[in-house]
Amino acid sequence: MNYADFKKRVENYREEIYRDVYLENQEKIRIKKESTAIKNFEKIFDAVFDITYEKGFQAMTMRDLSSRANMSLGALYGYFASKEELLAIIQKQGSSMIRNIFAQFHDQTAPLLEQLRAVIKTHLFLSESARPWFYFTFMEAKNLTSTGRQAVIAMEEYTENMLVTILESGEEKGIFRKQNHLLTASIIKAMQQEWYLKRWKYRKREIDVDAYADCVLEFTESYCLNPDYAECGI
Repeated sequence: MNYADFKKRVENYREEIYRDVYLENQEKIRIKKESTAIKNFEKIFDAVFDITYEKGFQAMTMRDLSSRANMSLGALYGYFASKEELLAIIQKQGSSMIRNIFAQFHDQTAPLLEQLRAVIKTHLFLSESARPWFYFTFMEAKNLTSTGRQAVIAMEEYTENMLVTILESGEEKGIFRKQNHLLTASIIKAMQQEWYLKRWKYRKREIDVDAYADCVLEFTESYCLNPDYAECGI
């Protein structure tokens, strides 16, 4: 799987995300026409990500958001009651997006080495496709309530544990070396976060996400694979 293949399979995910936001918050939203709400949620979220990248979510005012989204203040409050509620909606939907995409691309019946590759690539490709969302989640976690921070930690553990489970199962089958798999998974996660937090560096060096993913896989496999293991589709 390369990034182009990934994008083809998830080409409608943005609309699905905003539809889910509308459906999950329908009782609180004053705008009842689904197509209008979906379109405006996309405008609101994109504006939040742009402003946050420039000066941070806490520094963003509702007037900033109104201007950037090209919506009146009254219209904005038709979708959420406060900045804190908007932040919680964004974080919650980001978690749902990640779980749904991984469920689509992680075939738990596939050979373990194939699973490892799929999980690493899916994370990188999703973070490329939805980079503003990943960047926002990472940078704004400190501004969440205790419950919100716990949700971000739970998502971090969710993706990390997928790697740990694959590596532990592979060790049992002689595919991967015996080692501290939790530490290994943490290092893999750090390499994945490097991609969306320092995207400017790789753009300057003309390194695309496919090349970066291949490099992460090469590092991971060279460290994790049992030297005595000859790949045979286990």
